[in-house]
Amino acid sequence: MHYVLKKTGVLLATLLLVSLFAFLAFEIIPGDPTTMLLGSDYTPERAEALRQSLGLDRNVFLRFFDWLCAFLRGDMGTSYSYAMPVREVLRGKIAVTAVLSLMSWVLVVSVSVPLGIALVRYQNKAFGRICNPLNQVIMAIPTFFLGILLTYLFGLVLKLFTPGRFIPFRESVSGCLRYLLFPALAISLPKIAKTARLLRASILGEMKQDYVLTAYSHGNSRWLVIRNHVVRNALLPVVTYLAMSLADIVASSIIVEQVFVVPGLGRLLVASISNRDYPVALSIVVMIASVVVVMNYLADILTQAIDPRVRLS
Repeated sequence: MHYVLKKTGVLLATLLLVSLFAFLAFEIIPGDPTTMLLGSDYTPERAEALRQSLGLDRNVFLRFFDWLCAFLRGDMGTSYSYAMPVREVLRGKIAVTAVLSLMSWVLVVSVSVPLGIALVRYQNKAFGRICNPLNQVIMAIPTFFLGILLTYLFGLVLKLFTPGRFIPFRESVSGCLRYLLFPALAISLPKIAKTARLLRASILGEMKQDYVLTAYSHGNSRWLVIRNHVVRNALLPVVTYLAMSLADIVASSIIVEQVFVVPGLGRLLVASISNRDYPVALSIVVMIASVVVVMNYLADILTQAIDPRVRLS
């Protein structure tokens, strides 16, 4: 219980600092929202009047406190560009990014675990000799560049989807999921390679333990020892990594959405920063940062719950 309380305190403090730093970051970014909003009607007098109506002339820390209290109540403010509540602006975008992130994570979990086991079982055969260096190559490719390669291969060459022609949920659920499959691949492939390598290393490390020799002495084959004894213990660091990877996947989706022209939070964030629509941009940054921090917190709690050695330490 002490461990959980300690981690919870760190979580709350981290979320507060992340929110504060994000708020201050938008204060020092060059550019004034009033310039974008007034456009050709800009005059110093009108800009000053608009700043007062938006509350931008108040002390920055007082504005942060007011924004934080409102945010905790579910009020994210009003968009400068759309002149509507930020929640309304984000509503459809959150669903797209959430589905994309979930699809990517499911691909990582469903492919990396059997792949990691296969890399150990067939490490001295053609499968292992091909997949091990291929894993290294995939891990080294930046996500955005992998997205460009997949767009060229599956979109322009094989014509399995039309790049830039996103299909909304309301038009076709299956068409939307089919389109999101390719950005999900761009996000998940490097993480599949990393997770499979982590599981392979964990299994090989467990194979050196004394209980493996005991299992061999009972007449078990190498595969039976791996399947029945080693994998269960080797999965612990992988489970922790998979829990933490969901946060990384959400962050990666911001980049991939630009490549595949997916109308999610990532594209909205870039547009909001360009338009100096800080209420929208700040809400997105804080939401994504919160997902990252909370998932890391849950990974720590999960590790503590399933590993007695962490509880004892």
